[in-house]
Amino acid sequence: MVNLSLKDAHSLAVKCLLANGCDEANAEAAAGRMMQAEGDLCASHGLFRLPWYCSGVNSGRVNGKAKPTIEQLAPAVVRLDGDGGFAPLGQEIGHHALVECTRQNGIAALAVTNMFHIAAMWPEVERLADEGLCAMAFTASYPYVAPAGGIKPLFGTNPMGFAWPRKDAPPLVFDQASSAMARGEIQIAARDGHSVPETAGIGPDGETTTDPNVVLEGAQLGFGGYKGASLAMMIELLAGPLIGEFLSYESAADDAGKGGPPKGGELIIALDPAKFGDAEGFLAHGEKLFKAILEQEGTRLPGARRFIERKKTPQTGIEIPDSLYDTIQGLM
Repeated sequence: MVNLSLKDAHSLAVKCLLANGCDEANAEAAAGRMMQAEGDLCASHGLFRLPWYCSGVNSGRVNGKAKPTIEQLAPAVVRLDGDGGFAPLGQEIGHHALVECTRQNGIAALAVTNMFHIAAMWPEVERLADEGLCAMAFTASYPYVAPAGGIKPLFGTNPMGFAWPRKDAPPLVFDQASSAMARGEIQIAARDGHSVPETAGIGPDGETTTDPNVVLEGAQLGFGGYKGASLAMMIELLAGPLIGEFLSYESAADDAGKGGPPKGGELIIALDPAKFGDAEGFLAHGEKLFKAILEQEGTRLPGARRFIERKKTPQTGIEIPDSLYDTIQGLM
């Protein structure tokens, strides 16, 4: 393993992205998002993704010098055109417009289009919760997940994020795939020689397996069987046809075997509790639920571990495998 400070890891990512065709603004935004994942010890969305970022630019699919633009479609609907770039820069630009619309209307939506989203999803909803807003986000990916009863990939892993503000504590934030496991977690298991649960996926002929390499050749499964598959389908529609973007299998066809990240959309919805009738009491009311959860032994709030790790990593740094470090060095 190679130990890096967050500052050195960030500099490494920026240098690599610049060397592979990104401009400063896009490199800083993408590197910053990877560092948020690394700082929370979420390796599957940190530097592990850097070669994929670079391959997208090198293939010509991703615009490493994208200049996203926003358009007001309705009083509470903002559309962002990512100019064919990575999501983090567009999200940065769209954030302020979404907050303003939400403050004015009580609820607002940001449709992020024409972009490539391969980052963790909790940062965009957490940032909205830091503004005192509730937030949800949805995005699709390549077709990795079989529909309920099927054996062929059709849906993306299709993550969803949710954030709830708190007064005297970090916001409650979760970010989870609608598949039983995130794609990156299965890829890391394959890289490191670990098995995965039988519920993670199936082989090419629908056979049960705990071998991550076989799952990667076959299809992932939704969590909870048909329930996860239904949520994956819902997210396909919200992040695809609703905002005029690709379905997962259409994104794969657009890639045409180039091997870059998926092109698509993201729907972010923000709600201002001050406009929903309990502006003074909603925070305390929510805390009652959190207290009741934590009174049960063995429980914790979703996302709580990330905030604990976030306090440690500036001092301890992070570790990445030698193989990943060598791959990154070879890209520069």
